[in-house]
Amino acid sequence: MLAFFNYPFYSNGFIPHGHCYLWKTGLVWLHILSDSLMALAYFSIAIALVYFVRKREDLPFKSILLLFGAFIIFCGTTHIMEIWTLWYPTYWLSGFIKALTALISVYTAFTLVPIIPQALALPSPAQLEVANSQLKLTLKELAETQTQLIQTEKMSSLGKLVAGIAHEINNPVSFIYGNIGIANEYTENLLKLISLYQECYPKTLSKIQILAETIELDFIKKDLPKIFSSIKIGSERICEIVLSLRSFSRVDEAEIKRVDLHEGINSTLLILGNQLKGQGKYLDIEIIKEYGELPQVDCYPGQLNQVFMNLLTNAIDTLRESIVGCRVPKSNIISAENQQPTNNNPQIRIVTEVLDSHQVMIRVIDNGCGMTEEVRQKIFDPFFTTKPVGSGTGLGMSISYQIVDKHGGQFKCITQPLQGTEFQIRIPIRSKLY
Repeated sequence: MLAFFNYPFYSNGFIPHGHCYLWKTGLVWLHILSDSLMALAYFSIAIALVYFVRKREDLPFKSILLLFGAFIIFCGTTHIMEIWTLWYPTYWLSGFIKALTALISVYTAFTLVPIIPQALALPSPAQLEVANSQLKLTLKELAETQTQLIQTEKMSSLGKLVAGIAHEINNPVSFIYGNIGIANEYTENLLKLISLYQECYPKTLSKIQILAETIELDFIKKDLPKIFSSIKIGSERICEIVLSLRSFSRVDEAEIKRVDLHEGINSTLLILGNQLKGQGKYLDIEIIKEYGELPQVDCYPGQLNQVFMNLLTNAIDTLRESIVGCRVPKSNIISAENQQPTNNNPQIRIVTEVLDSHQVMIRVIDNGCGMTEEVRQKIFDPFFTTKPVGSGTGLGMSISYQIVDKHGGQFKCITQPLQGTEFQIRIPIRSKLY
């Protein structure tokens, strides 16, 4: 048994391989260097393959790579044996190593045959790049959709909150408004009675006279009707606001309905009334209504009200900016000493008109700072905003565009720096979504 294992190392009767080279020094060193470098290269490749396979646990065809590594190691070993046999003629050992190399190479070749179709089916780098681009686009659209859904849910929740508040305010206001007339009538009757008493008994008791002068009865008789009139006007104003809040929220109108667009615009303006008033360095913003004779339009009222709110809010913001001074490139500023132009007469014009028998148009025009062409092209992009960080989400115009598109309409922006901005909304009169 021991003889069997020693047999490969048997060298008696053989001469070293160096004799074949006549022990010429240059020739011997040429083969030594060549075989050494080839062995080193083979071993380096094998080590790199093993390292690569261990680092990439998800790599397909790992077994074939490991077989290649083993094959390459044996190839390198045969070159080591070429150097060894220059001095030690263990040709049986060299032959066994070559035989093992041949077996591994044949086994690797047979293993490789069924893997070739699978390898050919793997996507190319160009295909992976296309798939990666599509995946990035899908993820971006998913993120935009998710954000828009959150924003829509917020608006829905806000609408429910507004409707609830309007309902809660409406009950006590209705009670106050309904009783003002009666209270005013009672008060007038009491004042008439007092006047009649003074006519019939001009000489009243001193205590009554003193009290009448103390409470300024004559002034009360003149001022009390005015107070009731002010209370009535205030109650009517609250009723209008409540009605506008309910009209704006329209939580009970999630389906398409035939509505008056002017009602939605007016409700939005009433809600934004406080922002239209001048405060501090800001001037009052004038609203100019140029309403045409619009028919009732099939739409989602709450969603269109959201569009009106976004448009008017943006117009108010840009007009406030124009009052302070427009931030535009210096090349676009046409004023003395290159100063930022200011707006002393901020206006928003709202124009409605019937285009034809099939569609109407709503135009919201401001005389603010306007936009550059670069900004105009991005105005409907999700998350794009020119406002400071924390002042806007950049979703208002994007969501508005989608709402108008959902109604089968068109949304257009016309603007130039320092020339104001005009948004045009074209909406079909009769919806195809019915």
